Amino acid sequence: MAQLEVDLVAADGKVWSGAARLVSAPAADGDIGILAGHTPILSVLRPGSVRVEPAGGGATLSWRVDGGFLSVDDDQVTVVVDAATADPGRAGH
Repeated sequence: MAQLEVDLVAADGKVWSGAARLVSAPAADGDIGILAGHTPILSVLRPGSVRVEPAGGGATLSWRVDGGFLSVDDDQVTVVVDAATADPGRAGH
């Protein structure tokens, strides 16, 4: 099954990097879900939660973000935010 390569980066450094099955994020005009094969996109993010379902299974990872942007190109997802904190009750690091 195809997968995404994801980099989540905050102003103070890399937050998470790895392979994922799904990424969802709070785009400016509504939540967006990214699966492998998604068309290229550049989107502004509003405050909310970025969630990643790892490719190998396991618990969904979740971080609260204050805003930033998300870029998708050739199954490479880059999320750049000012700050990211693990959502309570979720493994975020």
